[in-house]
Amino acid sequence: MRVLAHFVPGPKVEEFVAPESDWLDIRWCAADDDATFRRQLAEAEVIWHVLRPLSGDDLRSGPRLRLVHKLGVGINTIDVDVATQRGIAVANMPGANAASVAEGTVLLMLAVLRRLLPLDRATREVRGWPTDPTLGEHCRDIGGCTVGLVGFGSIAQRVAGIVAAMGAQVLHTSTRDDGTPGWRPLPELLAAVDIVSLHVPLTNATEGLIDRAALARMKPEAVLVNTARGPIVDEAALADALRSGRLAGAGLDVFAVEPVTADNPLIGLENVVLTPHVSWYTADTMRRYLAAAVDNCRRLRDGQPLTNVVNQPTGC
Repeated sequence: MRVLAHFVPGPKVEEFVAPESDWLDIRWCAADDDATFRRQLAEAEVIWHVLRPLSGDDLRSGPRLRLVHKLGVGINTIDVDVATQRGIAVANMPGANAASVAEGTVLLMLAVLRRLLPLDRATREVRGWPTDPTLGEHCRDIGGCTVGLVGFGSIAQRVAGIVAAMGAQVLHTSTRDDGTPGWRPLPELLAAVDIVSLHVPLTNATEGLIDRAALARMKPEAVLVNTARGPIVDEAALADALRSGRLAGAGLDVFAVEPVTADNPLIGLENVVLTPHVSWYTADTMRRYLAAAVDNCRRLRDGQPLTNVVNQPTGC
């Protein structure tokens, strides 16, 4: 079975899939290597997809394609409609990255609340002590905060467990009132919490969800953390709020345009911690991803039902 894996493997990844080499022919392709991608696509039966968008034209250029397997959860970068029309199954891996993204979310919270990057820089410049006298005025413990989770799926629930164990009060919102004491409608949640953490998929309903009006509802001393999808936040509005002091800080792993471009207004701000959409990217998550991807390829080979298929491809 020919698989086009749209990322460059490390030694541990290659070691993991090596036992399957008698039936699984994996061709690796860097996300930015369009020439190799186009060449390999002609023979691929399966694509292991990470972040580079898969357009309808891409899918039409793969005459042998039977499965696109998202290594992750969000399928907003895949043209699922065209895949469905062409009889190509699209599958994802719900929950496989939840532990890693949850920890990455809390990492960003701490880095912003405790001013990790400015303190690291000051220490390297040998001016770490005596430190800024306002440090104790602004640094916060997670345990002293109310954390608001926008969305309450597997990742958000893990975050809730971690920060609650640290002493935080946790509120959450979702598409409907789930009947729990911690549920709040979004406007109320935004006004009540010290940390807003985003955990919703990118849909027509969530694009631009955190706009100027939403940011204006937040406390001036609050921070925003986004490990979900970049377009959920109006980046220009967020940059203005951070620059003006209307918002204390932000921790962002995702952006409207990825990779981040030099003109992104958030890059030059001191009160933002930025990472390049890697909160999911750990050896532990990769093992879970590869195990699920190999299993679905085996199911495809053996004519068994695939797991976690998100569409109903024509003719299947």
